[in-house]
Amino acid sequence: MADLPEGELMARAADGLAEVCRARLASSGGSRVVVLAGAGNNGADALYAAVHLAAEGFDCVALQGDWMLAIGDAASWGASGVRVLGPDDDWAGALASAELVVDGVLGIGGRPGLPDLAAQWVDAIPDSAYVVAVDLPSGQDPAGRQVSDTGVFADETVTFGVAKPVHLLPASEAAVGRLTLVDIGLGIGRDGDDEPADVERLDFADVARLWPVPGAGDDKYSRGVLGVVAGGEDYTGAPLLCCTAAVGAGLGMLRYVGTPTPTALVRAEVPEAVHGEGRVQAWVVGPGLDTHSRAAGSKAQLDVARSALASDLPVLVDAGGLDLVDGPRPGPTLLTPHAGELARLLSRLSGEETDRETVQADPLGHARQVADRTGATVLLKGATTLVVPPTTAGLPVRSQNDAPPWLATAGAGDVLAGVCGALLAGGLSPLDAGSLGALVHGVAADLANPGGPVRALAVAHAIPGAVAHLLTR
Repeated sequence: MADLPEGELMARAADGLAEVCRARLASSGGSRVVVLAGAGNNGADALYAAVHLAAEGFDCVALQGDWMLAIGDAASWGASGVRVLGPDDDWAGALASAELVVDGVLGIGGRPGLPDLAAQWVDAIPDSAYVVAVDLPSGQDPAGRQVSDTGVFADETVTFGVAKPVHLLPASEAAVGRLTLVDIGLGIGRDGDDEPADVERLDFADVARLWPVPGAGDDKYSRGVLGVVAGGEDYTGAPLLCCTAAVGAGLGMLRYVGTPTPTALVRAEVPEAVHGEGRVQAWVVGPGLDTHSRAAGSKAQLDVARSALASDLPVLVDAGGLDLVDGPRPGPTLLTPHAGELARLLSRLSGEETDRETVQADPLGHARQVADRTGATVLLKGATTLVVPPTTAGLPVRSQNDAPPWLATAGAGDVLAGVCGALLAGGLSPLDAGSLGALVHGVAADLANPGGPVRALAVAHAIPGAVAHLLTR
């Protein structure tokens, strides 16, 4: 700000916000705009954007609460073409006819919850109106740790310079809607000396940067050998899905350790696999694993699983394998629970009962607890997948939201375990393997059947094409 004329950054923000609003009005054919004007800079951004729109012929009204506007007053904004309605005016009538509502009540420095009058405004927004939030949906938690039922749920959020935790974390992301980032010239991330991010999200361009692409001198051993301990006589599909995905992700070699029935399936469907314990660069332990089974071969399989966890090799622990986790282990570790599995694991580690609903209310907080207790990176599966390293690592949380809702299907987690395991064997850290694997997993689901239902096996088969698509796009 010191290097620019006074008000320049706000002018840039208002211009970008007006451009977004103009585009949404053009696509809907709407003309009536209502601004919910708070007392801070977000309210000023919204009001200045409304001035731009009013100059182009849109009908713009701003609602003022029992607070002073950040800049100007009702008369000055009225002279610029934006009619301001106070608490005693017919603001409800204005909202009832609104076609686009600009939420500028609270900014990133606010707290969860809304002032009483603003809460009434939000309740009165018609379902037909398109809601654009400035910087964040007012009333939602800027830190993204919780969602408020009484806060704004926007169709689109326009933010400036860089995304914030509220935009990327699963508790609050649903309230954000479509996220549009406007570059106002802050230069964040360009100098290489900025503070580390709290939250990151990999995008498609990161795949070419991070994916372990083989060179001319590589062989199957240098490309990574993955051991998979998965399945059992009662759960025969998980190892097939996991192994299919792992070899499709570009793994150099796969070793499978299982009981007789899933071993026969893997032999038939994944002929690349080598069977039995042997030298590997990383392990996947747990998809479909029943640690209490007494079926033939189960004890020998469980012995290999325990040996893998006791080694200093990278290990991905999923599903049944989570029952074997009782604290830190010697090597790099990626745990991949869903919310219910995380709740059970945390209950066992802490001695205090935790349920799925409690985890879902604060997914980041509970994933961090498990990460800190185990020293592992925790990939918490969900519509928005979190990849959470332990606090001592000093690394950002990763948040991925690349998958269609159709991917919420049985077996999808087994496919994810195979992809992430292949990346661990290829030398990636648990943080990179988890977040990159989640991204590719989501893209593969889209490619398997764009816009329609997918089965997990189709996603596994789509992994090679998804990787090629992302590397060459």
